[in-house]
Amino acid sequence: MPVRYLFPLLLLLSMLTVLLPGCEPKEEIVTTDTSAKLEFSTDTVKFDTVFVQTGTVTKRLWVYNRNKRAVRVEEIRLAAQQGATYQLIIGGDAGPTARNVEIRGRDSLLVLVRATVQPGADKPFLVEDQLLFRTNKNDQQVRLIAYGQNAYFHDAETLPCNAVWRNDKPHVIYNSVLVDSLCTLTIEEGTRIYSHAGSAIIVKGTLRVNPNLSPTDEVKPDDRRIVRFAGDRLEPFYNDIPGQWAGIQFVASTRNTRNNVLRYCEIKNASFGVLIYNINDARPRPRVTVENSVIRNISGQGLTFASGGASFAGGGILSYSGDFDLRNLLLTNCGEYAVGGFQGGTYNLQHCTVANYTPQFRRETASLTFSNALPITSPTYRTAPTVTISNSIVWGSIEDELFFQNGNQYVGGVNISHSLLRTKEYNVPGTGSTLGFAGTTNILNVDPKFRRTPLNTSNNQFDYRLDTLSAASNRGTAVSLPVLTRDLRNISRNASTPDLGAYERLNP
Repeated sequence: MPVRYLFPLLLLLSMLTVLLPGCEPKEEIVTTDTSAKLEFSTDTVKFDTVFVQTGTVTKRLWVYNRNKRAVRVEEIRLAAQQGATYQLIIGGDAGPTARNVEIRGRDSLLVLVRATVQPGADKPFLVEDQLLFRTNKNDQQVRLIAYGQNAYFHDAETLPCNAVWRNDKPHVIYNSVLVDSLCTLTIEEGTRIYSHAGSAIIVKGTLRVNPNLSPTDEVKPDDRRIVRFAGDRLEPFYNDIPGQWAGIQFVASTRNTRNNVLRYCEIKNASFGVLIYNINDARPRPRVTVENSVIRNISGQGLTFASGGASFAGGGILSYSGDFDLRNLLLTNCGEYAVGGFQGGTYNLQHCTVANYTPQFRRETASLTFSNALPITSPTYRTAPTVTISNSIVWGSIEDELFFQNGNQYVGGVNISHSLLRTKEYNVPGTGSTLGFAGTTNILNVDPKFRRTPLNTSNNQFDYRLDTLSAASNRGTAVSLPVLTRDLRNISRNASTPDLGAYERLNP
């Protein structure tokens, strides 16, 4: 372009610039509509197992305003308001709380979440908090979860078939796990399993716990080979709090398994110990053997954690049309039922101790309760249970620890012998029921004299072995029964007249 034309062109452009309106942005209108909610890039900010080694990790959370107009977030804060584990950077500003944060229409806000947990044996496996947002009177939250120890973590997982849980690290369950139909989960000796609030092991296939150990193997109560199930809160306060997780649940499926074995294990602090859920009485029924084990601190009422779910009846052993074989088993501190069998099923108890003192609960249900109906208003199915109890102790804190609902309808399927029972209802034959046990081989309403119970000690160091003057000593029988040669503490039993219950008295 010739130089003589350049100056007039620049002059023209300068004049146009002066005439153009200002480009300063106008203030955007902020909506107060209560339907104007936020959206998030995820509902859970999770710090995975790498966090265990690094100690500190930062994750991004995008907060989206999908509305045409701007929104003003009245408050963003951590629910715990402690800041020891989680720290926030909201829109570039660091702090545990931010107020009146404006997000333009169809725009977003970046929140950086930093987690700091120093791994150690006394730290919890899962450190949980919530990031709370309040917008136009709407309360929304994003969950924050960090793993505080090295472990195998199972999050809402359908396990692979023929899975084996090794014992080299603990296993932590979050949002439950499923053993699907035709599949098997085998848990090695000495494995530790910790479940988060409301989580369960749900079994539609087969569960095998300590299958390689024999009931006659020498396994002491403190043996490292015992498999232990508990909640994931490791603080001392939670050592004996029931209802922290949802237990082991067997659900009827297209292939109801009969080979489930739980051997040498401790199940504690759950809403259920072991549950069979088969309300349509599908056949063959699921069958579970529990032997040489302890189930304690069980209740479905008043769950400890808000995320644990609604209130429901719990049980150490709870069955809706299921079959159980229980041998060398201690059941204690079960807030609703130690053993509850509804709508039929087969229940075989041999050398079991039910010491159901429940100081934490006002319990009104018998420890052992059986019925030919479901515990609902109008049961559809009515199937008679078959109950066999031998060489056992059924005792607890109320007068009637044994109850057969509609018992006269299935009296022929009840066989209780050589057992010590606390029962007012069935003390005299023909009184209120044909299921009277007076004058039989059973001992009725005589204190078994356990060594230490909640009635004579306050330090939670309970001992349900028999005292030297116990009426349950040498009152068992080995006639026509499979002989359980060793007790729960791996002590040899008297071959001809063993003590009643899970413990042999004459040995230390």
